[in-house]
Amino acid sequence: MEALRRTDFYTIDDIYALPDGERAELIDGQIYYMAPPTRQHQDIIFSLSRKIADYIDAKKGDCKVYLAPFAVFLNENEQNYVEPDISIICDNDKLTDKGCNGAPDWIIEVVSPGSRPMDYYKKLFKYRTAEVREYWIVDPKKNLIIIYNFEYDTMKDYTFSDKIKAGIYEDLEIDFSEININES
Repeated sequence: MEALRRTDFYTIDDIYALPDGERAELIDGQIYYMAPPTRQHQDIIFSLSRKIADYIDAKKGDCKVYLAPFAVFLNENEQNYVEPDISIICDNDKLTDKGCNGAPDWIIEVVSPGSRPMDYYKKLFKYRTAEVREYWIVDPKKNLIIIYNFEYDTMKDYTFSDKIKAGIYEDLEIDFSEININES
């Protein structure tokens, strides 16, 4: 997804006023427009979300898995609105018909060429300060998965040949060798 920046100051009302079909995120009052995702991007998101949702269902868990476009209002202000590729929310009180009010427990972003600075820098900072518990950056081009566990202040790097344990669960492990990362 490509992120383009305007220099004006915007609010969530501006996001909702966008023409139909136009997607953007709002970070600190700046709008970042998003290009449509590639097939590879969608394949990765679907595969990961299915594995996570199947785990939650098997454990009869309360957490919910949402795929973009899904509105996350990170802070209690009108200046931050994001659509993470995958959001896992365990506190159902945060959920409304419009999306999630507050930080999801776990966010996964799949890097696209245009989203690289957003995923690696801007969103990393915003998710950490909003108290997201865990943030995964999945970068198929670099064969890299970076796991930030903000609860324990740790960061670890993995590849698409690794099995990765989810920090918010005791026994969820995702085998990335099973994730289809073929180029579109």
